[in-house]
Amino acid sequence: MIKNNKLAIASKVLKQSLIYFVLIIVAIIVVYPLLWIIGTSFNPTNSISRISPIPENATLANYTRLLRDTEYIRWFINTGYVAVITSVCAVFVHTLTAFIFARFNFKGRKAGLLCVMLLQVFPAFMAVTAYYMIALTFNMLNNLNMLVIIYVATTIPINVWLIKGNLMNLPKSFDEAAYIDGATKLQVFFKIILPLSAPIISFVALISFMMPWMDYMIPRFLINRAGTMTVALGLYEMVRLQTMYYDFTAFCAGAVIIAIPIAIIYMIGQKYLIAGFASGANKGE
Repeated sequence: MIKNNKLAIASKVLKQSLIYFVLIIVAIIVVYPLLWIIGTSFNPTNSISRISPIPENATLANYTRLLRDTEYIRWFINTGYVAVITSVCAVFVHTLTAFIFARFNFKGRKAGLLCVMLLQVFPAFMAVTAYYMIALTFNMLNNLNMLVIIYVATTIPINVWLIKGNLMNLPKSFDEAAYIDGATKLQVFFKIILPLSAPIISFVALISFMMPWMDYMIPRFLINRAGTMTVALGLYEMVRLQTMYYDFTAFCAGAVIIAIPIAIIYMIGQKYLIAGFASGANKGE
């Protein structure tokens, strides 16, 4: 018995040691590049050669040069505009669509749900050629609103499916009681469904905000004018080898600045992300 207890304790200690070892390796892989980028952003040169994660003579010159000599502030505002409008529109459109699928029976409902599920298989960048042709047809190239439309449309499958799973957990008796009292369907949606679905709505708002904030692929095909560039495009142009001017340390400074809002939002909304994952777990009909 004692021998078996010792073996069980040794096995438990070994498993915990392996878990901690893996976590340490993952932390090093994740943290070192971040430290390197932050350290490089404070380096007095404009090159990435022979730069350690911790610069010897830290300086804010790279940040000053970035804000003074480039259109970074304009890129930041453009990115913020797209992210905020996308988040607001996604919450309204996706929640309303999920409400219809979850609360009403109509002809084609199952086929529609099947299409929503199948569309999750295809990544958004597969249709960039179609996006370009649509933008060209409607004269919406170099238009930030076109990016908003694309981001809202391409996230319909995953977000509608998640929100629908959450709404299926809400008793329909709430809706029926409101209808008996004379409420309309829109009143039920705004006054009952939205307040009760706060966790999943917060989750959708957060991920809808993060996607355009960090995306490069879709804006690359639709935006080529400096005044309408997002941060991802602007930073790429700063280090593009075909140009005469490239500043890697200013690039790192820009990467640090653009990461700060996402880090703050993630820390504030972490509990909503976890609650959103849990509340959207039910995917039943």
